[in-house]
Amino acid sequence: MTPLDSECDPHAVVEHDVERVTPTELNAWRRGFTPQAEIWNGRLAMLGLSVGLSVLLVARLASH
Repeated sequence: MTPLDSECDPHAVVEHDVERVTPTELNAWRRGFTPQAEIWNGRLAMLGLSVGLSVLLVARLASH
């Protein structure tokens, strides 16, 4: 890919644009619009969804 191609394609990822992070840094508790905050947001959303569905399932089974 030439530099001209990457300028034309906004979705092209050029190697020097990629920032490498360690697993420890990725799991850090950082606030704001950061990749770490988005990861924790997704994890907590899945936890809430799982707990909510589990409560509904238990309530449904207990009512029969």
